[in-house]
Amino acid sequence: MPEDSVDTPCLVTCTAPVNIAVIKYWGKRDEDLILPINSSLSVTLHQDQLKTTTTVAISRTFQADRLWLNGKEEDINHPRLQSCLREIRRLARKRRNDGDTRPTDSAGLSQKVHICSVNNFPTAAGLASSAAGFACLVHTLAQAFGVEGELSGIARQGSGSACRSMCGGFVQWIMGKQEDGKDSVAQQVEPESHWPELRILVLVASAERKLIGSTSGMQTSVQTSSLLKHRAEAVVPRRMVDMIQAVRRRDFPAFAELTMKDSNQFHATCLDTYPPIFYLNSVSQQIMHLVHRYNKYYGETRVAYSFDAGPNAVIFTLQQFVPEFVQLVQHFFPPDRNRDDFIKGLPVKCAALPVELKQSIGLEPVPKGINYIISTKAGPGPRVVEDPSQHLLSAEGLPKKMV
Repeated sequence: MPEDSVDTPCLVTCTAPVNIAVIKYWGKRDEDLILPINSSLSVTLHQDQLKTTTTVAISRTFQADRLWLNGKEEDINHPRLQSCLREIRRLARKRRNDGDTRPTDSAGLSQKVHICSVNNFPTAAGLASSAAGFACLVHTLAQAFGVEGELSGIARQGSGSACRSMCGGFVQWIMGKQEDGKDSVAQQVEPESHWPELRILVLVASAERKLIGSTSGMQTSVQTSSLLKHRAEAVVPRRMVDMIQAVRRRDFPAFAELTMKDSNQFHATCLDTYPPIFYLNSVSQQIMHLVHRYNKYYGETRVAYSFDAGPNAVIFTLQQFVPEFVQLVQHFFPPDRNRDDFIKGLPVKCAALPVELKQSIGLEPVPKGINYIISTKAGPGPRVVEDPSQHLLSAEGLPKKMV
């Protein structure tokens, strides 16, 4: 912390990405430490399209720790948030006690923090908002308190999948075996530059908050689904090996098939849960039909889908197939807005659809079934924002819109 921070807050701002699991995490063996029953693998999405931004302010003038999320003050005493804050402060104290002489105001460890965080995408709509949020929180707190080293285990204690958002590119969360969770961490498999042709399309079918959150859904699945137990023990270990191999070889057909099969099995475990959990809707099912019929028409796997705990589809494909597939989505899910509003993110060229392709797919159009598409690619892990004008908090430590 800067030496002149006696009266003015130390301000740090960072951004962190969303990640989409292609081998899913569902179910914990330890609820408090958030230790999973199986390993998982994800693709980190680019922050130019999807990110959380967090500013942390530390000052001796603050009366209490405070938190603002997406413009609204929230309870900072949430147990998971407190776990992250407590662990960062513990590591900062340890660093100081170990004799680290880097400029950190020792009193800062007991000073209060103000945290302000915003997402540029719908919160709690199956778009991994908690993963980006807690990854950003931990990275920003670590920067503010001068903490370095392995941080994914701390992010995991906020939200399991947040540990994967601490890395860019292709990331595995190793489930680990130790009871204390020290070996349950995220590791980068390959950087975002490894597969430059890979593209990701987020088809936002609903921006509404889901009826059953991931935490409660997982608990019920672990308690009641025999399929989940079989999946964790007999299916996922082999799939992890195969998926890492497919990524390293840039083998899209293998990557795509594993991605779709794992998404389907995840939702099958949700149906096998008692009472059953439904995260997909009729639009989700139509998207699945569209993908399979599109691949069948060309006699090769050009496109894959994946669904997390929500109805939004994440489509994986290669750059050369994006224009036609996006045009196909527009044809079978006619939007009520112009193309520029319907397609956000990376630019997508227009494409003509062969009549035979439309006839072969033969689905009934679903007007306004998809609100919009986010076009993106693999991207880096958390980053520090150097421009002080981008701080979300003012010099007084309050959200800028409130000052």
